[in-house]
Amino acid sequence: MKASRLVVAVTVTGSLLLAACGGGGGSGGGGTAGDDRAPKAYDVNPQPRDKVEDGGTLRWGINEFPAQWNRNHVDGNLAMAAVVSNALLPSPFLSDEKAEITVNDNYVIDARVTERRPQQVVTYTLNPKARWSDGRPITWADYRAQWRALNGRDPDFRIASSTGYQDIGQVARGKNDFEVVVTFDRPFGDWQSLFSPLLPAAANRTPESFNNAWLNKIPVSAGPFKFGGFDQTAKTITLVRDETWWGDRAKLDKIIYRASEQDALIGAFGNGELDVVDLGPSAPDLARARAAQGAQVRQAAGPDFRHFTFNGSSELLKDRDVRLAVQLGIDRQAIARSDMQGLDWPIALLNNHFFMNTQEGYQDNAGALGVYNPERAKKLLDAAGWKLAGAGGTVRQKDGRPLDLRFVVPSGVQLSKSEGELAQSMLAQIGVKLTIKAVPSDDFFSKYVIPGNFDITPFAYIGTPFPVSSSYGIYANAPDGKTWNANFGRVGSAAVDEAMSRAAQSLDPVQARKETNKADRLIWELVTVLPLYQRPQIVATRETLANVGARGFYDLRYEDIGFMR
Repeated sequence: MKASRLVVAVTVTGSLLLAACGGGGGSGGGGTAGDDRAPKAYDVNPQPRDKVEDGGTLRWGINEFPAQWNRNHVDGNLAMAAVVSNALLPSPFLSDEKAEITVNDNYVIDARVTERRPQQVVTYTLNPKARWSDGRPITWADYRAQWRALNGRDPDFRIASSTGYQDIGQVARGKNDFEVVVTFDRPFGDWQSLFSPLLPAAANRTPESFNNAWLNKIPVSAGPFKFGGFDQTAKTITLVRDETWWGDRAKLDKIIYRASEQDALIGAFGNGELDVVDLGPSAPDLARARAAQGAQVRQAAGPDFRHFTFNGSSELLKDRDVRLAVQLGIDRQAIARSDMQGLDWPIALLNNHFFMNTQEGYQDNAGALGVYNPERAKKLLDAAGWKLAGAGGTVRQKDGRPLDLRFVVPSGVQLSKSEGELAQSMLAQIGVKLTIKAVPSDDFFSKYVIPGNFDITPFAYIGTPFPVSSSYGIYANAPDGKTWNANFGRVGSAAVDEAMSRAAQSLDPVQARKETNKADRLIWELVTVLPLYQRPQIVATRETLANVGARGFYDLRYEDIGFMR
C-alpha cells in the first residue's frame, strides 16, 4: 500500500501533518528520464556532501511560530513544527523519494518483524552511539515511555493519535539497553511509522510533562543540530550545529527559521532576506519567487491534499444532511481551477481521503456525494427545515436563526481567502451565507481549528509514506463524544474505525487497500472532510542551495543541506 497522509501539517496555506508536480524551475530530483515536463518525485538539487560548502547560515521562512514542540501532542502536530524539529529529533526510519523505507542507521542498526505468530513481534537494535543532548543514551526505555504516553489509555495525555500504539501489548528490554522488543496484541502493518519522532522518556513520563514540558521549549535534542534559541519578538527559531552528533557533521553552521504571514515571507525572499520558502499552490507567489534574483523554484509530486473541513459539532452543521447540502453546493472543480491557475499543474479532483489519483489503490469513492448539485442541496435544506423567508429572502432561516457559516482562514494567505470568496458566491445560490473570518496565522490551528472554533475551514494535509496509520486520527471516532484528538471535523463512527483498523492490521497490501477503500466510502457518507485536489509542492530556494526543496516522500537529510561550493 503506497503513501497516504499525516495530520501534521501548516504549510503556506495552512497545513497539518498527520503535511506536486508540474513543469518549471529547478534541477535535480526524480523525474521521468527524457521528459523534463514529467512530474518529479522530488526536487531538492541532490548533491554529494563533497560538493557542499562547510559552514554558512540558512534562512528558512515558515508561516507559523509553533508554541507546542511535542509533535505527538494534538497542538504540536503541525507541518512547521516538523520542518524545524526534524533536524533535532530521532526517527528510526527514512523514506526515499519512492516512499521506500530503510532504517535510519544514525539511530537504529536493524529493525524487523521477528515473529508473526501467535503475535507480531518487532525487534529494534539501536545504535549505541546515539545520545540525547543531555548526554543520556537513547535506549529501550525511551521507546517504552513513548508507547505508554501514546497508546490512548490515559486521556490526560493530549495526544494527536494513538494509531499503532494502541495495538501494542508490551515494549520490553531485549538482551541489553539497546535492544527493543515490541509485541503487538493486534497485527499492525505500518509498524515502521511508529516512534517517529521519538522523544526522551522524561517527556513522556507523565501527562504534565507530555502536555507542558515542550510548550515554548525544546529542552532536549538528538540530531545534527541542536536548539539555539527563540526570539519571540523577531519570531525566529535558531538551530546550531551539534558538535557532539555522532553522524555526518552538519554542513551548515546555523539554520534560522523566521515566522511570518505568507505574503511577508514571499516579499522577504524576493528581497534576499530568506533562502527557502514554501510557496504552496499560489500562481502570484510563484511569479514573484521566479522574478527574484538568484532564485530557483523546485516542484515535486507528493501525497499532500487541499481540502475543506466541516465542523460536525457546530450548531449549524451538526445535521449530516445540512453538511451534505453545503458540500453539494460547492463546485470543487471551479475552486481547483482558480487555485491552480498559472501553475502548470494538472487539475484533477481528488475523490479519495487516503490515496492520490495516481497511487496504487486509488478509486473514486465519492459518487453522487462529490458532485456539484445545487438543486439537490436546496431540497436537502428545505427538508431539514432551513427555509428562505418570503419571496425576496436570500439567506435561509430556521427557528429565527440564519444559516450563516464561519469560514475561518489564516490571515495573509490569499489562496484561502480566494477559496472562501468562491465558496461564498456558490453557497449564496442555495441560500447559505458564508462569512469569511481571517485570524492570525499563529492562532489558526491552536485557537480555531483544533478547539473547533469554526464552521468550515480550508487547509492542507501533508502526506507520509504510510497509508491509513497516518490518516487514522483525522477520521477516528470519539466514543465519549469529547476526545477528538486530530479529528477536527468531530464526526466519526464505529464502522469507519473498524474499517480503518482492518486496513491497518492487514499485512497483505492488496487486502489493506481493499479495507482502506471501504473506510473511504464510509467517510464520504459522514460528510466531514471534503477533498479538493492533490496539493503541488512548490518551494522557492536560492539556486546555490543543495539537498533541500520540494521533497515529495523524500525525508530531508538536514546534515547534508548547504550551499554548493
